[in-house]
Amino acid sequence: MTTDEPQRPDLARELIARATESAVRRAKRVRDELDAVQLGQGRHTDHANTKFLRRVLGEYEWPGHRLVGPAAARAAWSIALHSDHDLTLQRAATILLGRAVQAGDALVEHWAHLHDRALITGGCAQEYGTQLLLTANGIELCPLRAPASVDARRATVGLPPLAVALKAVRRRYAPDSSADEAPAVVLAGAA
Repeated sequence: MTTDEPQRPDLARELIARATESAVRRAKRVRDELDAVQLGQGRHTDHANTKFLRRVLGEYEWPGHRLVGPAAARAAWSIALHSDHDLTLQRAATILLGRAVQAGDALVEHWAHLHDRALITGGCAQEYGTQLLLTANGIELCPLRAPASVDARRATVGLPPLAVALKAVRRRYAPDSSADEAPAVVLAGAA
């Protein structure tokens, strides 16, 4: 990884702005603070962000640390992660992010989360246990392939044991009285 100035600070600013706006909206959605119009605007924003990321991937492949810096690379990852409406984009981003990881230009943890998200979006069981579902009953793990060996797989990508990660996420999303009526939301948080 590099600490030099990114090659494309303009692109970095755009990625960060888009991901930040989406993160604020998702936090409000989890707290059930959005009305129907705001939910629709959020979907429109997600589609616009996906379209923007698709253009970036086509022009630069993965926007890694050298191109946009660590914060913007994380922003690109977040946009890809939340592009559930476009499985093709998620799968392409997973491949390109994997190449960036191999080149030392991105974080393997990000790749593991995006890989799991694309599997879940595609109706398959995840590999690393990074994808969770926030329901009225609390945090649930999305379907997981070979649960007995998940901690070994997690260790290969720098993730802590699943029990440790789940404990941290459950503490962060402790149920409150409004959770009874909140819709299920997929979380990417079992770091």
